Amino acid sequence: MNYYELVFTVIDSQGFYQDLLINDLSQIGFDTFEETDLGFKAYIVTDKFDQALLDNNLLKYVGECTFSYEINLIPAQNWNQVWESNFEAIAIKDKIHVRATFHPSLNNFDYEIVIDPKMAFGTGHHQTTAMVMEYMLETDFTQKTVLDMGCGTGILAILASKMGAKQVVAIDNDPVCYHSVLENAALNGVNNIKALCGSKEEIPQQTFDIILANINRNILLNQIASYAQVLNHNGIIFFSGFHQIPDLEMLNQAGQALNLQYLHHKNLNEWVAAKFVKY
Repeated sequence: MNYYELVFTVIDSQGFYQDLLINDLSQIGFDTFEETDLGFKAYIVTDKFDQALLDNNLLKYVGECTFSYEINLIPAQNWNQVWESNFEAIAIKDKIHVRATFHPSLNNFDYEIVIDPKMAFGTGHHQTTAMVMEYMLETDFTQKTVLDMGCGTGILAILASKMGAKQVVAIDNDPVCYHSVLENAALNGVNNIKALCGSKEEIPQQTFDIILANINRNILLNQIASYAQVLNHNGIIFFSGFHQIPDLEMLNQAGQALNLQYLHHKNLNEWVAAKFVKY
């Protein structure tokens, strides 16, 4: 099938409008995104493209950040081949090997995760995902219940399962991600992940020992009360997908009102992941 490629140039002094823009585009049919030095590229099947709907969604960003875009028609091609040409295997702290099905397996890692990225987010390449995985290596997941919000490909949920989690619930509002989680869980021989398509309203009425939330600041602030409600006493939340200033302090203040105590954070190329505990 044919795709439109929208090449966005974004000047975002606040550091989060680009993420919000990408999230909004994902709600109106854009299913693939690629960061560039000047912004990002967004892809949509030509039959789903609605110029009026796009213009309406972009209105809210006028005056908030500076942006422009150009539209290119991408003829039908072998998209799996395109993904393969751009997806490289990676290692996290020499303990986690993330690869696609077309990469060779390596036996000198504690954990190996096979990901078929397709059109979903989350291959471990982005700094936010990598930092959460580093935090996970420092955490005991044995027999823990885990909630993965904004799960993308399911990479974090799969790692939690491989690290001994008893049950993992993985939630994303993108149907592509929902199906991707199911497929990637099967690729990794993981059978204790429950995938749900939706947002905070899909969080089951149960409690969790660990919550993984790698999304963006505004969504985290909107959903943090829902997380706190289902987190066990002394339970841990790992937040990521935001910047240190002013995002971390905003999350800290919101967390304090919900008995969530900030413990620590990691930085990588202007991105931040943070660890909170419920007291």
